[in-house]
Amino acid sequence: MKILAVHNRYQRPGGEDQVFVEETALLESRNHRVVRCEVHNDQVEHMNRLALAKDTVWNTSTYRELGALIRRERPDVAHFHNTLPLISPAGYYAARAEGVPVIQTLHNYRLLCPVALFFRDGRVCEDCMGKAVPWPGVVHGCYRGSRAASGVIATMLTVHRALRTWTEMVDVYVALTEFARDKFVEGGLPAGKIVVKPNFVAPDPGRGQGGGGYALFVGRLAPEKGTGTMLAAWDLLTKGIPLKIVGDGPLQDQVVAAAARRSNVEWLGHRPVADVHALMKKADMLVFPSRWYETFGRVAAEAFAAGTPVVAANIGAVAELVEHGRTGLKFRPGDPEDLAAQVEWAVSHPAQLQRMREVARAEFEAKYTAEINYLALMEIYEAALERKEVPS
Repeated sequence: MKILAVHNRYQRPGGEDQVFVEETALLESRNHRVVRCEVHNDQVEHMNRLALAKDTVWNTSTYRELGALIRRERPDVAHFHNTLPLISPAGYYAARAEGVPVIQTLHNYRLLCPVALFFRDGRVCEDCMGKAVPWPGVVHGCYRGSRAASGVIATMLTVHRALRTWTEMVDVYVALTEFARDKFVEGGLPAGKIVVKPNFVAPDPGRGQGGGGYALFVGRLAPEKGTGTMLAAWDLLTKGIPLKIVGDGPLQDQVVAAAARRSNVEWLGHRPVADVHALMKKADMLVFPSRWYETFGRVAAEAFAAGTPVVAANIGAVAELVEHGRTGLKFRPGDPEDLAAQVEWAVSHPAQLQRMREVARAEFEAKYTAEINYLALMEIYEAALERKEVPS
Protein backbone atom coordinates (compact mmCIF):
# COMPACT_ATOMS: atom_id res chain seq x y z
CA MET A 1 0.00 0.00 0.00
CA LYS A 2 1.16 3.54 -0.72
CA ILE A 3 0.34 6.08 1.99
CA LEU A 4 0.58 9.86 1.72
CA ALA A 5 1.46 11.10 5.23
CA VAL A 6 0.78 14.83 5.74
CA HIS A 7 2.02 16.84 8.71
CA ASN A 8 2.62 20.45 9.70
CA ARG A 9 5.54 20.32 12.14
CA TYR A 10 5.52 22.50 15.24
CA GLN A 11 8.15 25.09 16.11
CA ARG A 12 8.55 23.35 19.43
CA PRO A 13 8.81 19.58 18.75
CA GLY A 14 6.27 17.57 20.70
CA GLY A 15 4.31 14.37 20.88
CA GLU A 16 2.50 14.83 17.56
CA ASP A 17 5.78 15.22 15.69
CA GLN A 18 7.11 12.11 17.41
CA VAL A 19 4.01 10.07 16.54
CA PHE A 20 4.28 11.14 12.89
CA VAL A 21 7.89 9.97 12.72
CA GLU A 22 7.24 6.68 14.49
CA GLU A 23 4.04 5.83 12.62
CA THR A 24 5.53 6.45 9.18
CA ALA A 25 8.62 4.44 10.15
CA LEU A 26 6.36 1.60 11.31
CA LEU A 27 4.61 1.54 7.94
CA GLU A 28 7.90 1.50 6.07
CA SER A 29 9.20 -1.33 8.25
CA ARG A 30 6.22 -3.39 7.02
CA ASN A 31 7.18 -2.71 3.38
CA HIS A 32 4.63 0.00 2.64
CA ARG A 33 5.58 2.97 0.52
CA VAL A 34 5.22 6.21 2.48
CA VAL A 35 5.19 9.55 0.69
CA ARG A 36 5.78 12.33 3.22
CA CYS A 37 4.39 15.82 2.79
CA GLU A 38 5.78 17.97 5.58
CA VAL A 39 5.96 21.69 6.25
CA HIS A 40 7.49 23.39 9.28
CA ASN A 41 6.10 26.25 11.31
CA ASP A 42 9.45 28.03 11.17
CA GLN A 43 8.16 29.40 7.86
CA VAL A 44 5.63 31.46 9.81
CA GLU A 45 8.38 33.86 10.90
CA HIS A 46 8.84 34.95 7.29
CA MET A 47 5.16 35.58 6.54
CA ASN A 48 3.09 38.71 7.07
CA ARG A 49 0.03 38.38 9.29
CA LEU A 50 -2.51 38.79 6.53
CA ALA A 51 -0.96 36.05 4.40
CA LEU A 52 -0.72 33.74 7.39
CA ALA A 53 -4.36 34.35 8.31
CA LYS A 54 -5.49 33.60 4.76
CA ASP A 55 -3.40 30.43 4.54
CA THR A 56 -4.69 29.20 7.90
CA VAL A 57 -8.23 29.25 6.55
CA TRP A 58 -7.41 28.08 3.02
CA ASN A 59 -3.91 27.63 1.59
CA THR A 60 -4.18 27.79 -2.19
CA SER A 61 -0.55 26.69 -2.60
CA THR A 62 -1.21 23.59 -0.49
CA TYR A 63 -4.24 22.70 -2.61
CA ARG A 64 -2.27 23.06 -5.82
CA GLU A 65 0.99 21.43 -4.69
CA LEU A 66 -0.62 18.57 -2.79
CA GLY A 67 -2.85 17.85 -5.77
CA ALA A 68 0.19 17.68 -8.04
CA LEU A 69 1.97 15.37 -5.61
CA ILE A 70 -1.03 13.05 -5.48
CA ARG A 71 -1.30 12.91 -9.27
CA ARG A 72 2.38 12.06 -9.47
CA GLU A 73 2.52 9.47 -6.67
CA ARG A 74 -1.05 8.05 -6.77
CA PRO A 75 -1.26 7.06 -3.08
CA ASP A 76 -3.98 4.73 -1.87
CA VAL A 77 -4.83 6.90 1.13
CA ALA A 78 -3.90 10.30 2.58
CA HIS A 79 -3.26 10.32 6.33
CA PHE A 80 -3.23 13.79 7.91
CA HIS A 81 -1.80 14.55 11.33
CA ASN A 82 -1.54 18.33 11.91
CA THR A 83 -2.73 20.86 9.31
CA LEU A 84 -2.41 24.11 11.32
CA PRO A 85 -1.57 26.65 10.05
CA LEU A 86 0.33 26.13 6.79
CA ILE A 87 -1.39 23.10 5.27
CA SER A 88 -4.93 24.12 6.20
CA PRO A 89 -8.07 22.09 5.47
CA ALA A 90 -7.41 22.75 1.78
CA GLY A 91 -5.30 19.60 1.98
CA TYR A 92 -8.40 17.46 2.46
CA TYR A 93 -10.02 18.95 -0.61
CA ALA A 94 -6.90 18.32 -2.70
CA ALA A 95 -6.92 14.64 -1.75
CA ARG A 96 -10.64 14.19 -2.27
CA ALA A 97 -10.49 15.96 -5.65
CA GLU A 98 -8.09 13.23 -6.77
CA GLY A 99 -10.28 10.45 -5.38
CA VAL A 100 -7.96 9.64 -2.45
CA PRO A 101 -9.65 8.83 0.89
CA VAL A 102 -8.73 11.06 3.83
CA ILE A 103 -7.78 9.96 7.35
CA GLN A 104 -7.24 12.52 10.11
CA THR A 105 -5.69 11.63 13.46
CA LEU A 106 -7.18 13.74 16.26
CA HIS A 107 -4.05 14.46 18.29
CA ASN A 108 -5.69 17.38 20.10
CA TYR A 109 -9.05 19.14 20.41
CA ARG A 110 -8.40 21.86 17.82
CA LEU A 111 -11.62 21.18 15.90
CA LEU A 112 -13.62 21.98 19.05
CA CYS A 113 -11.44 24.49 20.90
CA PRO A 114 -9.24 27.25 19.41
CA VAL A 115 -6.41 26.54 21.84
CA ALA A 116 -6.91 22.77 21.41
CA LEU A 117 -6.72 21.99 25.14
CA PHE A 118 -10.13 22.68 26.73
CA PHE A 119 -8.13 24.52 29.39
CA ARG A 120 -8.15 28.20 30.37
CA ASP A 121 -7.15 30.19 33.46
CA GLY A 122 -6.03 27.09 35.33
CA ARG A 123 -9.21 25.07 34.81
CA VAL A 124 -11.01 22.90 32.29
CA CYS A 125 -12.98 25.09 29.89
CA GLU A 126 -15.59 23.92 27.38
CA ASP A 127 -17.03 27.35 26.55
CA CYS A 128 -16.51 26.83 22.79
CA MET A 129 -17.86 23.28 22.72
CA GLY A 130 -20.57 22.88 20.10
CA LYS A 131 -20.66 26.55 19.09
CA ALA A 132 -20.88 27.27 15.36
CA VAL A 133 -18.66 30.28 16.03
CA PRO A 134 -16.18 29.68 18.89
CA TRP A 135 -16.33 33.30 20.02
CA PRO A 136 -15.37 32.75 23.70
CA GLY A 137 -11.90 31.67 22.57
CA VAL A 138 -11.54 34.99 20.75
CA VAL A 139 -12.82 37.07 23.67
CA HIS A 140 -10.32 35.42 26.02
CA GLY A 141 -7.46 35.41 23.50
CA CYS A 142 -6.95 31.70 24.12
CA TYR A 143 -4.60 31.02 21.21
CA ARG A 144 -1.14 32.42 21.97
CA GLY A 145 -2.71 34.98 24.33
CA SER A 146 -3.88 37.01 21.33
CA ARG A 147 -7.41 37.92 20.29
CA ALA A 148 -6.21 38.50 16.74
CA ALA A 149 -4.53 35.09 16.48
CA SER A 150 -7.50 33.45 18.20
CA GLY A 151 -9.77 35.17 15.71
CA VAL A 152 -7.89 33.56 12.83
CA ILE A 153 -8.32 30.08 14.33
CA ALA A 154 -11.98 30.79 15.10
CA THR A 155 -12.51 31.96 11.51
CA MET A 156 -10.94 28.79 10.16
CA LEU A 157 -13.17 26.64 12.35
CA THR A 158 -16.30 28.63 11.53
CA VAL A 159 -15.72 28.65 7.77
CA HIS A 160 -15.09 24.93 7.58
CA ARG A 161 -18.03 24.09 9.79
CA ALA A 162 -20.19 26.07 7.38
CA LEU A 163 -18.61 24.26 4.43
CA ARG A 164 -19.19 20.92 6.22
CA THR A 165 -15.50 20.16 5.79
CA TRP A 166 -15.29 18.26 9.08
CA THR A 167 -18.29 16.06 8.31
CA GLU A 168 -17.91 15.50 4.58
CA MET A 169 -14.24 15.80 3.56
CA VAL A 170 -12.74 13.33 6.03
CA ASP A 171 -13.47 9.62 5.59
CA VAL A 172 -12.09 8.35 8.92
CA TYR A 173 -11.09 10.18 12.06
CA VAL A 174 -8.69 8.47 14.48
CA ALA A 175 -9.26 9.28 18.16
CA LEU A 176 -6.65 8.05 20.62
CA THR A 177 -9.03 7.00 23.42
CA GLU A 178 -12.72 6.41 23.99
CA PHE A 179 -12.78 9.52 26.16
CA ALA A 180 -11.48 11.67 23.31
CA ARG A 181 -13.87 10.02 20.85
CA ASP A 182 -16.83 10.86 23.09
CA LYS A 183 -15.72 14.50 23.27
CA PHE A 184 -15.48 14.78 19.48
CA VAL A 185 -18.91 13.23 19.04
CA GLU A 186 -20.28 15.67 21.64
CA GLY A 187 -18.67 18.47 19.63
CA GLY A 188 -20.40 17.47 16.42
CA LEU A 189 -18.11 15.13 14.51
CA PRO A 190 -19.96 12.16 12.96
CA ALA A 191 -19.76 9.22 15.35
CA GLY A 192 -19.74 6.71 12.50
CA LYS A 193 -16.50 8.15 11.15
CA ILE A 194 -14.47 8.08 14.38
CA VAL A 195 -12.45 5.00 15.30
CA VAL A 196 -10.19 4.57 18.32
CA LYS A 197 -6.54 3.65 17.92
CA PRO A 198 -4.10 4.55 20.70
CA ASN A 199 -0.52 5.57 20.14
CA PHE A 200 2.19 2.97 20.57
CA VAL A 201 5.62 2.75 22.17
CA ALA A 202 8.57 1.88 19.97
CA PRO A 203 11.20 0.78 20.44
CA ASP A 204 10.08 -1.28 23.41
CA PRO A 205 12.23 -0.07 26.33
CA GLY A 206 11.88 -3.46 28.01
CA ARG A 207 10.62 -4.36 31.45
CA GLY A 208 12.31 -2.58 34.32
CA GLN A 209 12.73 -3.81 37.87
CA GLY A 210 12.12 -0.56 39.71
CA GLY A 211 13.97 -0.28 42.99
CA GLY A 212 15.32 3.18 42.27
CA GLY A 213 13.47 4.58 45.26
CA TYR A 214 12.13 7.62 43.41
CA ALA A 215 9.06 8.91 41.62
CA LEU A 216 9.41 10.30 38.11
CA PHE A 217 7.67 13.04 36.14
CA VAL A 218 8.23 13.39 32.40
CA GLY A 219 6.59 16.15 30.39
CA ARG A 220 6.13 19.82 29.69
CA LEU A 221 6.32 22.03 32.77
CA ALA A 222 3.05 23.88 32.26
CA PRO A 223 -0.14 24.64 34.22
CA GLU A 224 -2.31 22.19 32.25
CA LYS A 225 0.19 19.41 32.97
CA GLY A 226 -0.34 19.79 36.71
CA THR A 227 3.19 20.92 37.53
CA GLY A 228 1.97 23.10 40.38
CA THR A 229 -0.18 20.32 41.82
CA MET A 230 2.81 17.98 41.85
CA LEU A 231 5.18 20.45 43.52
CA ALA A 232 2.56 21.26 46.18
CA ALA A 233 2.07 17.54 46.85
CA TRP A 234 5.78 17.07 47.45
CA ASP A 235 5.67 19.88 50.01
CA LEU A 236 3.03 17.85 51.88
CA LEU A 237 4.68 14.43 51.82
CA THR A 238 5.70 12.99 55.17
CA LYS A 239 7.45 10.05 53.51
CA GLY A 240 10.16 11.83 51.57
CA ILE A 241 10.38 9.80 48.39
CA PRO A 242 12.59 11.68 45.92
CA LEU A 243 10.99 13.16 42.80
CA LYS A 244 12.95 13.39 39.57
CA ILE A 245 11.52 15.82 37.02
CA VAL A 246 12.34 15.58 33.31
CA GLY A 247 11.21 18.35 30.97
CA ASP A 248 11.08 22.09 30.49
CA GLY A 249 8.46 24.71 29.83
CA PRO A 250 6.88 27.92 31.15
CA LEU A 251 6.87 26.76 34.80
CA GLN A 252 10.52 25.78 34.72
CA ASP A 253 11.49 28.51 37.21
CA GLN A 254 9.02 27.11 39.74
CA VAL A 255 10.57 23.68 39.39
CA VAL A 256 14.10 25.05 39.77
CA ALA A 257 13.00 26.90 42.90
CA ALA A 258 11.39 23.76 44.33
CA ALA A 259 14.54 21.77 43.65
CA ALA A 260 16.61 24.41 45.44
CA ARG A 261 14.20 24.43 48.39
CA ARG A 262 13.71 20.69 48.82
CA SER A 263 16.46 18.06 48.82
CA ASN A 264 14.05 15.38 47.55
CA VAL A 265 13.13 17.25 44.33
CA GLU A 266 15.57 17.07 41.41
CA TRP A 267 15.16 18.78 38.05
CA LEU A 268 16.93 16.98 35.20
CA GLY A 269 15.88 19.23 32.31
CA HIS A 270 15.31 17.82 28.85
CA ARG A 271 16.72 14.33 28.34
CA PRO A 272 17.03 12.00 25.32
CA VAL A 273 14.43 9.24 24.99
CA ALA A 274 16.96 6.53 25.94
CA ASP A 275 17.74 8.34 29.19
CA VAL A 276 14.04 8.79 29.96
CA HIS A 277 13.35 5.09 29.45
CA ALA A 278 16.28 4.18 31.71
CA LEU A 279 14.87 6.44 34.41
CA MET A 280 11.39 4.91 33.96
CA LYS A 281 12.67 1.36 34.34
CA LYS A 282 14.20 2.18 37.73
CA ALA A 283 11.42 4.46 39.00
CA ASP A 284 9.02 3.16 41.64
CA MET A 285 6.20 5.13 40.00
CA LEU A 286 5.48 7.69 37.32
CA VAL A 287 3.51 10.79 38.37
CA PHE A 288 0.99 12.06 35.78
CA PRO A 289 -0.74 15.06 37.41
CA SER A 290 -2.39 16.54 34.30
CA ARG A 291 -5.30 18.96 34.76
CA TRP A 292 -6.64 18.99 31.19
CA TYR A 293 -8.38 16.44 28.97
CA GLU A 294 -5.36 14.63 27.58
CA THR A 295 -6.26 12.94 24.29
CA PHE A 296 -3.98 10.02 25.16
CA GLY A 297 -1.07 10.19 27.60
CA ARG A 298 1.91 8.73 25.78
CA VAL A 299 4.19 8.97 28.82
CA ALA A 300 1.81 6.67 30.71
CA ALA A 301 2.06 4.06 27.93
CA GLU A 302 5.86 4.35 28.03
CA ALA A 303 5.75 3.77 31.78
CA PHE A 304 3.61 0.65 31.25
CA ALA A 305 6.19 -0.62 28.75
CA ALA A 306 8.83 -0.24 31.44
CA GLY A 307 6.55 -1.98 33.93
CA THR A 308 6.21 1.19 36.01
CA PRO A 309 2.89 2.00 37.72
CA VAL A 310 1.36 5.41 37.05
CA VAL A 311 -0.10 7.73 39.68
CA ALA A 312 -2.48 9.77 37.54
CA ALA A 313 -5.05 12.50 37.85
CA ASN A 314 -8.53 11.10 37.40
CA ILE A 315 -9.36 13.24 34.37
CA GLY A 316 -9.52 12.88 30.61
CA ALA A 317 -7.89 10.13 28.62
CA VAL A 318 -5.22 9.23 31.17
CA ALA A 319 -7.98 8.26 33.60
CA GLU A 320 -9.05 5.75 30.97
CA LEU A 321 -5.52 4.38 30.58
CA VAL A 322 -4.82 3.86 34.29
CA GLU A 323 -6.82 1.31 36.29
CA HIS A 324 -6.76 2.17 39.99
CA GLY A 325 -5.09 -0.54 42.04
CA ARG A 326 -3.98 -2.54 38.99
CA THR A 327 -1.76 -0.43 36.70
CA GLY A 328 -1.41 2.47 39.09
CA LEU A 329 -3.37 4.82 41.30
CA LYS A 330 -5.68 7.79 40.65
CA PHE A 331 -6.15 11.04 42.52
CA ARG A 332 -8.49 13.99 42.26
CA PRO A 333 -7.15 16.38 39.59
CA GLY A 334 -5.65 19.55 40.98
CA ASP A 335 -5.67 18.17 44.55
CA PRO A 336 -2.12 18.01 45.99
CA GLU A 337 -3.32 16.46 49.24
CA ASP A 338 -4.90 13.53 47.43
CA LEU A 339 -1.83 13.11 45.22
CA ALA A 340 0.39 13.08 48.31
CA ALA A 341 -1.88 10.50 49.95
CA GLN A 342 -1.72 8.18 46.92
CA VAL A 343 2.07 8.46 46.69
CA GLU A 344 2.45 7.72 50.40
CA TRP A 345 0.13 4.71 50.09
CA ALA A 346 2.26 3.37 47.27
CA VAL A 347 5.47 3.86 49.24
CA SER A 348 3.89 2.04 52.22
CA HIS A 349 2.74 -0.95 50.13
CA PRO A 350 5.77 -2.21 48.18
CA ALA A 351 4.25 -5.66 47.54
CA GLN A 352 1.16 -4.16 45.88
CA LEU A 353 3.35 -1.78 43.93
CA GLN A 354 5.38 -4.71 42.65
CA ARG A 355 2.22 -6.50 41.50
CA MET A 356 1.20 -3.35 39.66
CA ARG A 357 4.50 -3.53 37.77
CA GLU A 358 3.53 -6.92 36.33
CA VAL A 359 0.05 -5.75 35.35
CA ALA A 360 1.35 -2.50 33.83
CA ARG A 361 3.73 -4.42 31.58
CA ALA A 362 0.96 -6.80 30.56
CA GLU A 363 -1.22 -3.78 29.70
CA PHE A 364 1.50 -2.53 27.36
CA GLU A 365 1.85 -5.91 25.68
CA ALA A 366 -1.92 -6.12 25.17
CA LYS A 367 -2.55 -2.61 23.84
CA TYR A 368 0.47 -0.46 23.02
CA THR A 369 3.00 -2.48 21.00
CA ALA A 370 4.02 -1.57 17.47
CA GLU A 371 2.59 -4.79 16.03
CA ILE A 372 -0.86 -4.30 17.56
CA ASN A 373 -0.86 -0.69 16.35
CA TYR A 374 0.14 -1.69 12.84
CA LEU A 375 -2.76 -4.12 12.54
CA ALA A 376 -5.18 -1.44 13.78
CA LEU A 377 -3.78 1.07 11.29
CA MET A 378 -4.28 -1.34 8.41
CA GLU A 379 -7.91 -1.83 9.44
CA ILE A 380 -8.37 1.95 9.40
CA TYR A 381 -6.90 2.28 5.93
CA GLU A 382 -9.06 -0.54 4.62
CA ALA A 383 -12.15 1.12 6.12
CA ALA A 384 -11.21 4.41 4.46
CA LEU A 385 -10.82 2.68 1.10
CA GLU A 386 -14.25 1.08 1.50
CA ARG A 387 -15.80 4.51 2.14
CA LYS A 388 -14.01 6.12 -0.77
CA GLU A 389 -16.28 8.39 -2.79
CA VAL A 390 -15.59 9.23 -6.41
CA PRO A 391 -15.51 13.04 -6.81
CA SER A 392 -18.18 14.55 -9.05
